[in-house]
Amino acid sequence: MTTFPGSPRLQKGAIVGIDPFNPLASVIVFQYNPKGMTRTIKARTMGGGEGAKAEALRLTGAPKESIKLEKVEVDATDQLEKGEAIAGSMGIYPQLSALEMLLYPKSMYVLINSALSNLGTIEIAPMEAPMTLFIWGVKRVVPVHLISFNIVEKEYDTNLNPIRAEVNLELQVLSYSDLPTTHPGSFLFMAHQVVKEAMAVVGSVGNLGNAGQVF
Repeated sequence: MTTFPGSPRLQKGAIVGIDPFNPLASVIVFQYNPKGMTRTIKARTMGGGEGAKAEALRLTGAPKESIKLEKVEVDATDQLEKGEAIAGSMGIYPQLSALEMLLYPKSMYVLINSALSNLGTIEIAPMEAPMTLFIWGVKRVVPVHLISFNIVEKEYDTNLNPIRAEVNLELQVLSYSDLPTTHPGSFLFMAHQVVKEAMAVVGSVGNLGNAGQVF
């Protein structure tokens, strides 16, 4: 999985779960970036039928965006060749576990809620997942909700630790329309939108020379 020495160094995508109680538990840097990404964007509008024509073009917030990443490769081959201890004893199990923990409630809260339930507490607040960020270059850092993923484990070591796998991910981008206004993810998404607006201006200016060819 090596590249030509003279080729430019590519930035790596990542998924990071921000958990102040365990900051290192959910940091997943893509070993090899997937070859492609599917983004689906749907407008949030007032909708409306007959009698609501004036509302048809009104936007109620940022669009809903989902992201699918296919065949994200996780491979311990290079680490095993270098004799790295973690890969030699556990393969890629730690990397897969870090991803899976984004969907698990923290065991501490499970135990606390179980104790409260046994004491007769009627209402127990649902456990909140850590704020998760999808990072795809410096221009795209957005808060997301990890909807689902599937893992295809392809090779194992002699102790049945996985050493090669492919992961497919489905993410839902969280905007200021989904989060409280004081939530850090709301500010992050607004910064992402400001960058996107600037990119749109750059693209529009670049296309002005071709505008006359449209008519």
